[in-house]
Amino acid sequence: MKLATNTVVYTTIFLAMLGAAFAQQVQTDFDHQANFSQYKTYSWQEIKATDSLWDARIKNAVDAQLSAKGWTKVDSGGDVAIVAIKTTQTQRNLQTFYDGMGGGWRWRGFGGFGESTTTEQDYKEGTLVVDLYDVKTKKLIWRGSTEDTLSNKAEKNEKNLDKGVAKMFKKFPPNSEKH
Repeated sequence: MKLATNTVVYTTIFLAMLGAAFAQQVQTDFDHQANFSQYKTYSWQEIKATDSLWDARIKNAVDAQLSAKGWTKVDSGGDVAIVAIKTTQTQRNLQTFYDGMGGGWRWRGFGGFGESTTTEQDYKEGTLVVDLYDVKTKKLIWRGSTEDTLSNKAEKNEKNLDKGVAKMFKKFPPNSEKH
């Protein structure tokens, strides 16, 4: 009975840690000297995605956020130029499980005759970086990035893209006076 309880507890802890490890990560940074109140329009300069199907998806996600903030997209000559880069990488995760019948390190060294099993899991991780440049000065004024584990289902990845971009622009435009 104790073995089953320990297995359930360790599995629950492992799944919680695995979920945290695979959680979407969003970061932003900006030029603290930039006056974001002067920017009202933007133009897309470039999207670099390994899969061209994602070009429109990235544009739509960013356009929706900037439109909600009162910015207007223009074909060319905007106050801000946007460059977006999407990459995909394969990562490997190793997990070792112990059967609870000994094995593993103990207070006084290695003990018991338990079994351990190590499993290997490959997964794809996607990263999107969105850069905003002041067209007049050609300086980077804002950068946002989101990183997440990719699914085998395009619909789920698209939903995660929208969620990540929404998080990215949640506190946009930044208030540089507070920093």
